Amino acid sequence: MAKVRRALDAHGIPHMPNPSHIVPVLVGNASKCKWLSDVLMDQHGIYVQPINYPTVPVKTERLRITPTPMHSDADIQHLAGALSELWSQCALARAVA
Repeated sequence: MAKVRRALDAHGIPHMPNPSHIVPVLVGNASKCKWLSDVLMDQHGIYVQPINYPTVPVKTERLRITPTPMHSDADIQHLAGALSELWSQCALARAVA
């Protein structure tokens, strides 16, 4: 989990604190959240679940990243790089490191 958070931080991808192994990445837009999830799967082979209303309040839509011990450092970098590329395409705000 810490490696995922550091990789996201390095790319300015905003994530939310969470005491569990899940890393919520804040998107804040339902259609972009779904699009990100679809493109991550279709073009990058990465499954990340979109979490939209009514599960979370409107404007707090997020991607649910669930890293496991089976994910390598290369997997983590692949995810962070793909998210960074797509984040730019969506013109989403980046976190300030």
